Amino acid sequence: MKRGLPNGIAIVVLGPSGEALGRHLQAILPEAELHGPRARSGDWDIAYDQAAAHIASLFASSRPIVGICASGILIRSVAPLLAAKEHEPPVVAVAEDGSVAVPLVGGHHGANAIARAVADATGGTAAITTAGDLRLGLALDEPPPGWRIANPQWVKQVAAALLAGEPVALIEEAGGGEWLRQAEIVWAEDAPTRIVVTDRTPASGATALFYHPPVLALGIGCERGCPAEEITLLARMCLAEAGIAEGAVAAIVSIDLKLGEPGIHALAHALDVPARFFPAARLLSETERLTERSAAVLRATGCWGVAEGAALAAVGADGTLVVPKRKSQHATCAIARAAQPIDVTAIGRRGRLAIVGIGPGDPAWRTPEASSALASSQDVVGYRLYLDLLGSAIAGKRRHETALGEEEARVRRALDLAAEGRDVALVSSGDAGIYGLAALVFELLDRAARPEWQSVEIAVCPGVSALQAAAARAGAPLGHDFCAISLSDLLTPWATIRARLELAAAADFVVALFNPCSARRSERFAEAVQILERHRLPEIPVFIGRNLGRPGEETRIIPLRDLAAAAAGIDMLTIVLVGNSTTRIGGGNPPRLYTPRGYCVDAAR
Repeated sequence: MKRGLPNGIAIVVLGPSGEALGRHLQAILPEAELHGPRARSGDWDIAYDQAAAHIASLFASSRPIVGICASGILIRSVAPLLAAKEHEPPVVAVAEDGSVAVPLVGGHHGANAIARAVADATGGTAAITTAGDLRLGLALDEPPPGWRIANPQWVKQVAAALLAGEPVALIEEAGGGEWLRQAEIVWAEDAPTRIVVTDRTPASGATALFYHPPVLALGIGCERGCPAEEITLLARMCLAEAGIAEGAVAAIVSIDLKLGEPGIHALAHALDVPARFFPAARLLSETERLTERSAAVLRATGCWGVAEGAALAAVGADGTLVVPKRKSQHATCAIARAAQPIDVTAIGRRGRLAIVGIGPGDPAWRTPEASSALASSQDVVGYRLYLDLLGSAIAGKRRHETALGEEEARVRRALDLAAEGRDVALVSSGDAGIYGLAALVFELLDRAARPEWQSVEIAVCPGVSALQAAAARAGAPLGHDFCAISLSDLLTPWATIRARLELAAAADFVVALFNPCSARRSERFAEAVQILERHRLPEIPVFIGRNLGRPGEETRIIPLRDLAAAAAGIDMLTIVLVGNSTTRIGGGNPPRLYTPRGYCVDAAR
């Protein structure tokens, strides 16, 4: 991310008058999306119904917000949610003419940086009010990405001293302190109050504010299947014996033959840093800088040394080896120091796969997490229809389309791309874990078809399922126990589906029927209706929803007795909710279904 700027900013406009400025800001803010009202014409990435509710939802999900609107709108929207400032996302109000950008919340979590970036882009004014930023030109509790503060309790004391005009010394034992030097501060040569930029572990009782820049690369070599505990213990011993701080480690690095080595990824997780991997040819180029060369390693890997070679490759030509290779029974470790902070996005490779549920199709039914994953991806893999539904949300990204029925090929393609070190989004409609592709991803990984897949960082981003969308359109038919059954027998034997239907119908579950009917198997739907009719009264209400959240949406409520006759209008884009013995049709226009859970009965007892 750009210095101080968070990713995935939601730029919220109230109408077409803010669209031009919104698009202009989208170009200068990293991975930003434009959110606009559904009722007003505009090319919005995300459309919303009610501004205040949408802004509150974004804030609750920790999305950074830039509102091109009056500050009062943003304040009233997020005020009920304000709690601990340490965890609140940035909120910035921008005038429609770009003349002023006001950080309202989260000044030290990116709001001040956003306001400055907006002002630079518009020629306006950033109305910074936090004392540290205003008078010092920086926020001590907001160091650059990858930096760690060893003792954050000292931030307030040092900031107070600077604001009071007291002398404060800046000591740089490691590179990268330019952001402090460039601030509007006159640093003392020596003073009781100090800031120390270092990769060493502070001594107990040290009186200073310590910053750890990400300047260390921790190289690991190991035998296949080396226990994670052994690798982690060896690494921490090397750090401790050298007096080096874990907080200064930028990445765990190794050869790409170890892409799928669980112990290496366990160490990266333990230190909360990424794992990155280099090809043997890159490590071979570091031969002259190795302290030891192993013919056995050369035969096995194609380079003379893995731990030292990877560490040196990560820190570059100006870096130095600070801990030569150390060995345990099954692993080796070496540590190198870079002259400047390491950009982990520019070294080695390790990909990320986000399995994204995009909801039924309406952008308003797409979660902020899913939108953020799409925005940060380089490649998007999915069925053509689902990619088309995303529209401008994936503009400029590499699309990888597959046909219906090519699910395994689709998942393999996504995993292959991620294993190449790319940031990939694998798209499912609805929720990726409900009749979606998430289970297939883990099934293929479980088979260990390709070792390099094991290195991929995987995130599952939930979406609004079709059954939730249908229930919302119907009213509240899922208010009590329910189940979901797919009538597609392509992957599940019909005998199994039939047995599940019988049991669900007999147990009086509300039943959500996915994939109810296709041109090749209309008789399956007819049999399903017969099963339900054997266990349910003819007047039980049924909700039928087609193309929910998409153009051409159709909804209706009919009694169970009419469901068989309605089959002609039911297809694979339809979901059917069959009520149970307590589901009823409520009043109102339109009428709504609901299944009571018994709250009123409980209250009367």
